[in-house]
Amino acid sequence: MTRSLIEARGLTRSFGPVHAVQGLDLDVHAGELVAFLGPNGAGKSTSLRMLTTLLAPTSGSATVAGCDIATDPAGVRRRIGYVGQGNGAGHQQRVVDELVGQGRAYGLSRAAARTRAAELLPALQLDALADRKVQTLSGGQRRRLDVALGLVHRPELLFLDEPSTGLDPQSRANLWEHVLRLRAERGMTIFLTTHYLEEADTMAERVLVMDAGRVVADDTADRLKSKHVGERVVVRAGSADGAARLAAAVGTQATDVTVTGTTMTARVDDGPATLPALLRAVPEVAVAAAEVRRATLDDVFLALTGRSLRETEAA
Repeated sequence: MTRSLIEARGLTRSFGPVHAVQGLDLDVHAGELVAFLGPNGAGKSTSLRMLTTLLAPTSGSATVAGCDIATDPAGVRRRIGYVGQGNGAGHQQRVVDELVGQGRAYGLSRAAARTRAAELLPALQLDALADRKVQTLSGGQRRRLDVALGLVHRPELLFLDEPSTGLDPQSRANLWEHVLRLRAERGMTIFLTTHYLEEADTMAERVLVMDAGRVVADDTADRLKSKHVGERVVVRAGSADGAARLAAAVGTQATDVTVTGTTMTARVDDGPATLPALLRAVPEVAVAAAEVRRATLDDVFLALTGRSLRETEAA
């Protein structure tokens, strides 16, 4: 069985009367890419800070990369990479010097640190920027440098805290291309927080949703969407009577069947199969439009918490 790189049991953190994280139980296995979702204030960043030994828990326990976060924080830090929300490189330093300095901080000899920098620069398309000062880099280039700094010591576990926030779509795609390629080459485990739901939907093997300090869901994106939202068929008939007939015809294949004016909406397990079968069942009903609406992770969050993740983040 694949070994766990993160094991947390009853992990909590309080700030006075505020309970930021309440009884976090977590298992992340080697090789997984796990996405951690939730609104601002849900406890995601506090959880990451505890797991990366930047913040002591109020209670509970956790081992990360085989080391106890309370009794061996230095062991945890030696074995993980961490890319926080802010840029980690000194603005007045050259890119190559930052990488060499990071290698030296992890105990590499100067020659080994330079060799490692020479490997990472082309791997993240930073080789042409090696002699540039960090302050002259674009946002996407700085984030690639942050990832390179987190990989200097070849960690088996990489924490990414909102790595692509603020980047334009092209820079985001470029950053993830490099991260996923490096993961595939090295079999690295990634624990990710993100506000971009499509990143979690398309890349993560597991999605955790946190709300008010507690994990309220933990599964694959597809299973979460199927369990909590499902697919919806939406048919606009030529009349209100036609919409009512469609609602009656969909029968036991659907749940949450509603009719609003001339539009019938129903939740189903398999929209692409259900829709044509429904239309064949009532050929006498004139149909003006029909579509299958696939569930999104934002729909999942709305179903679990009663609010939209995107709207919460925007607020």
